Amino acid sequence: MSIKAAFMVPHPPLIVPEVGKGGEKEIEETTASYKKVAEEIAKIEPDTIVITSPHAVMYQDYFHISPGRGAKGDFANFRAPQVRFDEKYDQEFADKLADILWDEGFPGGLQGERDKDLDHGTMVPLYFIRKAYQGGKIVRIGLSGLPLTDHYRLGMYIRKASEELGRSTVFVASGDLSHKLQDYGPYGFDPVGPEYDEKIMDVAGRAAFGEMLTFNEDFLDKAAECGHRSFVIMAGAFDGEKVRAEVFSHQDVTGVGYGICSFYPEGKDEGRHFLKAIADKIREDAENSDGYVKLARASIEKYIRTGRRLKVPDELPEGLPQALFDERAGAFVSVHKNGMLRGCIGTISPVKDRLLDEIIDNAISATTRDPRFDKVREDELDFLEINVDVLGEAEDIESEDQLDVKRYGVIVSCGGRRGLLLPDLEGVDDVKTQVAIARQKGGISPSEDYKLQRFEVIRHK
Repeated sequence: MSIKAAFMVPHPPLIVPEVGKGGEKEIEETTASYKKVAEEIAKIEPDTIVITSPHAVMYQDYFHISPGRGAKGDFANFRAPQVRFDEKYDQEFADKLADILWDEGFPGGLQGERDKDLDHGTMVPLYFIRKAYQGGKIVRIGLSGLPLTDHYRLGMYIRKASEELGRSTVFVASGDLSHKLQDYGPYGFDPVGPEYDEKIMDVAGRAAFGEMLTFNEDFLDKAAECGHRSFVIMAGAFDGEKVRAEVFSHQDVTGVGYGICSFYPEGKDEGRHFLKAIADKIREDAENSDGYVKLARASIEKYIRTGRRLKVPDELPEGLPQALFDERAGAFVSVHKNGMLRGCIGTISPVKDRLLDEIIDNAISATTRDPRFDKVREDELDFLEINVDVLGEAEDIESEDQLDVKRYGVIVSCGGRRGLLLPDLEGVDDVKTQVAIARQKGGISPSEDYKLQRFEVIRHK
C-alpha cells in the first residue's frame, strides 16, 4: 500500500517555543508525542506528506487542494515571525488528485485559492516534522462543510492518487479535539466536550474508522471540535485495510483537547469497507420502507441516473397504496445524507391531479433544484435517506399558543410572501424558533403584520 502511515495530530501554536514563550511546558506530553511522530516519519522517508488542515482554504461544498509549486508561511500572527516555512508542493500529486475528482464528478480541485500562505494547522505539524526529516514534498488539503461520508470518500481518492503515481506517502491529519473541556478554555465548558474527546480517542485507539462516520453533526458542533473531518479523510485512505493503531497521548490542560495517534496498514481486510457497509444498511432500510418513500426513491434514482422522469405506470415500484392514485395533497420530499440535509422541496397545497405525481416531481426537485445545494451526484444515491411528508389542510390560527412543534407545521404569510416549516424537525424545539425560521424563509420581518396557519402531516420515513 502506498499510504505507509498516518498520524492524527493537533495544531496549538502554543506548542512552538517561540510562540509559547514558556507556556508550551503545559503540554510537554503532547510535545514528546509530536517528536515521536516526527521520528517515525523520518524512518519512513516518504516521497509525499499529505496534510489535511481545518485552517487551510475551506468551502461549504468543495474540497480545496492547494495549487502551485509551493507556499511560504510564518507565525507572525502569533508574534513569532522568525519561525518561517518555505515548502515545496508535490504538484504532480495535487494535479493527479484533482483529475481523479474531476473524472468522478466529485466536488474538489485546485480552484478557489483565497490565501496562498501556509496556515497554522499545516505549520505546527511541519515544525516538528522538519526537525527530523527534510525530505518529502507536501500536499495541503482543506476540509469542507459536506457530510462525513464525502470526507471519507476524499480519503479514498487521495489513496488512489498515491497508488497511481507510485508515491510513498504519509498522511498527517491535523486537528484539535474539543474546545469546551474547561471553564477557562476558549469556549468555556460543555459536558459534550469531554464526551467527544473520550469517544474520539477510544475510536482512534481501536482504529474503528467506521464509527467516525456515525458522529452526529449536532454533537460535533456542541463539542466545538475542529479536527473530526480531517480524521475522517485520513480514515478513508485506509478503506479496506487492517490498521494497527497506537495512542501516543491526550491532554486537555488548556481547555482544548490535543490527541496524537499513529496508524499503520497491515494488509487487506474486506470487513473494513465502511462506506459500503453504510450503503448496504441504507439499502436494506429502503427495501423495508413504505410505498411513499419507495416512489420518491425510485423517482430520484431514475432522474439522477438518466435525466428522465419515472414512467407511469410502467416503472412504478410494486405495491403502491391506492391513495397515491386517488388523493390530492401537498407533499414535501426531504433528502438527508449522513444526517445532514441534502435537499427539501415541496408544495403547500396540491398542484397535481394525483398525490403520486406530486411526490415524483417534488422528489426530483429536492435533489436537483433546491437552491441551497448542488444537484445530487450519482455516487451519492446509495447514501440518501428520504422522507415524504403529506400535508393536511392548513387552518388559520390566532396566536403561537395554538402551535405545537412536534404535531403542527407552520405557515407564516404576509402579502404574497410565505414561509413554511414542517413539524418535528431536529433542532427546532420550541414554537418561537419554529415561527422565526418560517418567517426568515418567507423574508418576513418580526415587525410586520403576518398571519399564522398550522397544518398536520403524515410522515413517511
